[in-house]
Amino acid sequence: MNTNEVEIVLYGAEQLCPSCVNLPSSKETYEWLEAAIARKFPEQPFKMKYVDIYQPVGDSEKVNFAKKVIEEDMFYPVVVIKEKVVGEGNPRLKTIFAELEKHGYKAV
Repeated sequence: MNTNEVEIVLYGAEQLCPSCVNLPSSKETYEWLEAAIARKFPEQPFKMKYVDIYQPVGDSEKVNFAKKVIEEDMFYPVVVIKEKVVGEGNPRLKTIFAELEKHGYKAV
């Protein structure tokens, strides 16, 4: 069982990205992802953070990455674990789970 808390940051916006029509909103993706991770890795701590790319708050690293999402026309929401982009536009649970397992998380 993993006891190290990993921070998962989801960068998104209220408005859907132009290429992401018919996909859930960033907030919906955030809630879905948080629930899916909690189910897959029960009783293993993790921290979820949502950063609005148009009104970023938090440390300079998060604010700068939010600007990068806009400047590089990345498909959002963008999911980042330990500074590694693990999902963009329509994040895949399999990819996110695999990254968490690299950090010691064990699926139940």
